[in-house]
Amino acid sequence: MSGVGKGITSSSIAKILQARGLTITALKIDPYINIDAGTMNPTEHGEVFVLKDGLETDQDMGNYERFLNTDIPGINYMTTGSVYQSVIRKERNLEYGGKNVEVVPDIPLEVITRIKCAAEAADADVTITEIGGTVGEYQNVLFLEAVRMMKTEAPNDVAVVMVSYLPVPGSIGEMKTKPTQTAARMLNGAGVFADFIVARAPIAIDQKRKEKIARFCNVKPEHVIAAPDVASIYDVPLHFEKEKLSERICAVLDLRCKQSDLSTWKRFTVRSKNGKKPVKIAVVGKYFNSGDFVLSDVYISVLEAIKYSAYALGVVPDITYLSSVEFEDIKNLKKLKSFDGVLIPGGFGTTGIEGKINVIEYVRKNKIPYFGICYGMQLAVLEYARNVAKIRDVSTAEINNQAKHLVIDIMSDQKEKVAQSNMGGTMRLGEYPAILTKGSRAHKAYGSTGILERHRHRYEVNPEYVDTLSKSGITFSGTSPDSKLMEIMELSQDTHPFFVGVQFHPEFHARPLSPHPLFTAFIKAAAKKK
Repeated sequence: MSGVGKGITSSSIAKILQARGLTITALKIDPYINIDAGTMNPTEHGEVFVLKDGLETDQDMGNYERFLNTDIPGINYMTTGSVYQSVIRKERNLEYGGKNVEVVPDIPLEVITRIKCAAEAADADVTITEIGGTVGEYQNVLFLEAVRMMKTEAPNDVAVVMVSYLPVPGSIGEMKTKPTQTAARMLNGAGVFADFIVARAPIAIDQKRKEKIARFCNVKPEHVIAAPDVASIYDVPLHFEKEKLSERICAVLDLRCKQSDLSTWKRFTVRSKNGKKPVKIAVVGKYFNSGDFVLSDVYISVLEAIKYSAYALGVVPDITYLSSVEFEDIKNLKKLKSFDGVLIPGGFGTTGIEGKINVIEYVRKNKIPYFGICYGMQLAVLEYARNVAKIRDVSTAEINNQAKHLVIDIMSDQKEKVAQSNMGGTMRLGEYPAILTKGSRAHKAYGSTGILERHRHRYEVNPEYVDTLSKSGITFSGTSPDSKLMEIMELSQDTHPFFVGVQFHPEFHARPLSPHPLFTAFIKAAAKKK
C-alpha cells in the first residue's frame, strides 16, 4: 500500500550495501502520466524534491540522497509519462527503423534502458530501483514486465524485494499474513517472484510467521525480513543489518563485498537520541491538512533538515506544524510566543498568505528567530516593505499583479511562459551559484563567500526596489553572480536575533551526516533564545 515504507526500505538497503564498500545508485519509478512531479498537488503526492540538474521528482529521491550522502542525477527518476514520451519521440525520429512500436515490449524495454543507463552513469555495483504504487494496480504492470524481462535475461543479476504490510488488528491481537500471501500471488501473476519479503508491521514478525510466509510465498524463511515500527527511520539500516539483509542480498547477486561498516551512521543515530534540551520550532505552512489528517510529508526535507542541525547541536527538535490559514485571525498570533523559532517554507498561490505575513510581522516585532525559505523569503520582504518601508499599495505579483508596487515580481525570463500558461517544468530549477557579503550572517554560517544551492521558483525580489528596501534596513547578503537576483535577505543582529530569508531551498542539501549551515545557524539562535 502507499506509504508502507518502500522508499525507506530502498534507501536503507542502499545504505547497508554502501557500508559494505559497494558503489550504489538508486532510482524511483512513479506510475503517473505526469512527466515529472512538478505539477502534482503536494497534499496528494507529498514534497516535490528538486535534483541538482533541476528535475522535479518524488520525495523518495530526497531519501536516497540523504541516506547515501550523494547527489543523484535526473536519469534516476522516471514516470509512466516520461517513458511514453521518450518512446513516442524515438518513434517520431525513426529510431525504431519503421517497425511497429507496441506497448509490450517497447515500453518495458525503455524502462530497462533507463535503469541500465543510470547504473552505467554511476558506475554502480548495485542499482536499487523502487517501483511506486501497489502490487496489483494496473499502472504497475509494465514496470513489473520490465523486472520480469531483466530477471529472465540475467537471473543472477536481479534480486526482487517485496515490501508488504502485516496488520495486527486491535480486536484480534494477532499478526495476519494472508494479505502478504495475496500480494505475493499478485506479483507471481505478473511473472515476478520475490527473493526477499520485507515484513512491515507494528511489531517484529516472529519465526512462526516467517516460516508461514516462506511456505506460501516461495521464499526462504531467512529471506523474510522483519521491519517493525521504529523510533526513527534512521534506525532501519541498523535493524536490517541485524537481520543480515546485506549479506543475503550479496549472496543472491553473487557479489563479493567487504565487512559492513556502519560506525559513522551508528554515531549519528546515537547522537539523535541524546539531545540535552528541547528547542520548540513552529513550521507554518499551507499544505499540512489532508482531510481530517496532517500530511507532514509535504515539507519532509525541511523537517529532516531541522532535525539534522538539532542533533549536531545536541538539542532535541520539538517541531509543531501550524496552518497559516489560522493566523489570518490576529488573535491566534499569541500561540507563537511559546516557540523558540519559526520557519516558513516554500509554497505557491494565495491561500493562507495573509496569515503568513501576520506571522512574519509578529516574529519580527517580538524578536523570535525566523527562517524563511523561497516564498518565506518573498513574504518577509513584502511584510517589511509594507510595515517598515511604508510602501503603499505593495504586493507580490503572485497575489495581486495589479498592485502599484510589486516588490516581488515574476522573473523576466518566466513572463512569456506564464502568459502562455506554460507552467510545467518552467521555473528556475536546479543548482545555481550565489555570492555572499563578507561579515554577513549568511557568510558566517557558510564560512565561504561562494555557494551552490538548488532553486524552484518563478518570482523574485524586484530589482527596482532593492535600494529602497536596503535603505529601510534589509541586507541582501547573497546575490546571483551578476547581482540581479537577490538570493538571501537578513536583518542585522542589532535589529533581530535571527531573521534570514533565502530564495533557494537549502533543505535539499541537508544530510544526516552533513547538516546544512543555515539550518544550524537558525537552530543555534532558537536554542539561545530558549
